[in-house]
Formats: sequence, C-alpha cells, structure tokens
Amino acid sequence: MHKPLALTLACALVLAGCGGWQQSRINPSNWFGGSEPAETAAAANSNPLLPQDSNARGIFARPEPKDNTVLVTRVSELRIERTASGAIIHATAIAGRQGAYDVELRPAETPEDGVLAYDFRVVYPEFQTGTGSEFSRTLHAARTVSYQDLEGIRTVRVNAAQNAEESRRR
Repeated sequence: MHKPLALTLACALVLAGCGGWQQSRINPSNWFGGSEPAETAAAANSNPLLPQDSNARGIFARPEPKDNTVLVTRVSELRIERTASGAIIHATAIAGRQGAYDVELRPAETPEDGVLAYDFRVVYPEFQTGTGSEFSRTLHAARTVSYQDLEGIRTVRVNAAQNAEESRRR
C-alpha cells in the first residue's frame, strides 16, 4: 500500500510542475503563432467541379496520341445552313485515295479578322489503298457554329491541300 501511494504522490508532484509546459518553447504546438485570416486570389472562370488543366501527368497516364491527320486533297462543295442557334457548315471533299476516315473540320491555326477558317482533315490507313472512282473517295463533314461564334464573321473558309472554298455573308 505504501508503494502505490508514493507513486501517486510523485506523479502528482511532477504533473504540478508541468504548468509552464503550455507556454514553453519545447512544446511543438507553440512553434508557430496563431492563425490569422489571409486574402486569396480568386481564380478567373474557375469551376470547382471541373479539374484544372495542367501539364502535370500521372505516372499511369497514357502518352498524348500523335496527330496522324492530313489535309484532304480537294474541297468540292461548301454549304452553310441557318439554324435557330447559329449555322451548320457542310463541306464535301475528294480524298486522294480510298479508305480515308476520322473526317473533321478543325479550326485553322492562323485565323484572320472577319474570316472563320477550318481545315478539312482526314486520316488515311497505314497500308496502301487504291485510288478508285471520285464517288468512292467523296467525304462529307459538318460543324455547328453558334451566333456568338459568327459575330463579326463575314467569310467562312474551308481549306484543303490543293484548294479552299469560301462562302461570304450577303
């Protein structure tokens, strides 16, 4: 009975001596001062539900696919139809050989003032294919454009490797 009483008294004495521990430099919770509110710069057009674009890629991310598209040989027709929300740009082209796929009207890299330019791009198979008739090499592509995109645009152009077709506003 004498040992537990002596141990309890010793612990109480040590605990009473630790009253200055809270303000001591040895206490890790005192190494930094208290927190204060700070101003943050608001990111422009940030949506917390969408991930931010960054160049950082994870270790399991696939490499960026290389662009195998080329300009189609020749654009044969360009037609623009009005819609309730803007317009639809229809383009018809003739490929250099059969088998072209993944057809798209991609915005041109060198925009001009008042001109909405698109490149008619396709992907050809890796193996050689025949030329065939012009009908069998005909390709069609379309793209929708809103009224906001058409604001200030006077000419729509579709580029190919050998030519380009244009349509002007009346």
